[in-house]
Amino acid sequence: MRVITGEARGKRLKTLEGLDVRPTTDKVKEAIFSIIQFDLPEARVLDLFAGSGQLGIEALSRGAKSAVFVDQLKSSVNIVRENVESCNFSERSRILCMSAADYLRSGAVCDIAFLDPPYSKGLISEVLPLLESKMSDRGIVVCEHEAGLKLPERVGKLKKKKEYGYGKNVALTTYYVNAEE
Repeated sequence: MRVITGEARGKRLKTLEGLDVRPTTDKVKEAIFSIIQFDLPEARVLDLFAGSGQLGIEALSRGAKSAVFVDQLKSSVNIVRENVESCNFSERSRILCMSAADYLRSGAVCDIAFLDPPYSKGLISEVLPLLESKMSDRGIVVCEHEAGLKLPERVGKLKKKKEYGYGKNVALTTYYVNAEE
């Protein structure tokens, strides 16, 4: 796993090992960043369910102003910290060991949020209502989830913009604040 482009291009990132680990593939990561490429400069990014931190790190590498990484597993938080430090993004990063829901009850406003939780646990549906109040007026939410999961058309001020499929197992759903009807 590596940073695809930007100031940390080619940097190898560490990840946890095991059956529960499901890093975003380069193909899906490229798709995510082609969707949001023009919204990244100076964006405040939130990487919920951060895992290795690869999505937030890729955003920082491509010009995001700052990133908050949230994961409730101490082992994941340690990996995120190592990856952020190795890419020299510590000054633009905040790394927290807590649940996504707890963070969203108190966290700051962001412009772009990445949600890539463990599959089949209903976590996206749980956190979207909490997240929508934390999104700026230019906010974009990118949800990576199992294929076949149908997310709601609207969640407060968030409106589903598009769904994308990547093979038999992975899908992306994007939400935008103030999306045209």
